[in-house]
Amino acid sequence: MRAYMIPSDGAAPELSETDLPEPGPGELRLRIGACGLNFADLLMMKGTYQDTPRAPFTLGMEVAGVVDALGPGANGPAVGTRVAVFGGQGGLAEYGCFDAARAVPLPDAMSFEDAAAFQIAYGTSHVALDYKARLQPGETLLVLGAAGGVGLTAVEIGKLMGATVIACARGADKLEVARQAGADHLIDAKTQDILAECKALGGVDVVYDPVGGEQFKAAFRACKPEARLLPIGFASGEVPQVPANHLLVKNLSVMGLYWGGYLKFKPEVITDSLSTLLEWYEAGKLKPHISHVLPLEQAGDALELLRTRKSTGKVVVTPQPPSAGA
Repeated sequence: MRAYMIPSDGAAPELSETDLPEPGPGELRLRIGACGLNFADLLMMKGTYQDTPRAPFTLGMEVAGVVDALGPGANGPAVGTRVAVFGGQGGLAEYGCFDAARAVPLPDAMSFEDAAAFQIAYGTSHVALDYKARLQPGETLLVLGAAGGVGLTAVEIGKLMGATVIACARGADKLEVARQAGADHLIDAKTQDILAECKALGGVDVVYDPVGGEQFKAAFRACKPEARLLPIGFASGEVPQVPANHLLVKNLSVMGLYWGGYLKFKPEVITDSLSTLLEWYEAGKLKPHISHVLPLEQAGDALELLRTRKSTGKVVVTPQPPSAGA
């Protein structure tokens, strides 16, 4: 089979021919129909992600496809079941073996592309806004990086939860994507002053930030008393430092969120959230925005779209041709 692999520590990824994997105890083998890309894949390529595997390994954190085989003692979905899996790695391949307990059966109407674009982006935003920040109807939510993979879902979910949503992104095209997702107010990070614009709107109650850097600093200053700030990631490359004395003055809370971390110590947070999100999807309340779908042989191009920020929403790679999918 083919897999887009990092062959050794520090090496560039490459499309390779490798043996079909056999599922181990508690694992299932998936015939992969689609793999969603994430900013963390870029960090893994550099070896800077907190959960970077030892090489050799295959990139691709979240996948959807058909269960092809079960390993010894696997108590997951039966062979032939359509599922999505957050595996943390192994998705940019034609087949992969994953923990069967992480497999989530898909609604009949959900395509592999939608499923592969769903878990991390929607899961991160829902756990952040609902479980962590306790976002309330009528509050004001500021979403930085609002046209990106997680940011766009935060706009969508924030609006569903009854918040007034301020979307911040770079350029009119990206802001239009955020507006279509439900944003009430738009801020162009290239040309407008984030702090001034937020203050003119009365300040913010919750900040959702996958960007970091100067944008975090501006959002921090725009917070109302008792606001909650959610650092999700640092796409700017700069990890901001929080002035603790300012936290005291305004009674602010900073809540870090690593969605995948809950799988290790509190997995029910993830499963409960995904159950709610899939119900919303089936009810037509959520629709993943996928700007690009590319075949496995163009996995490098797909990752470059993320690196250069030329995508909106999600980028998906399809290891199998459509006839082998849904």
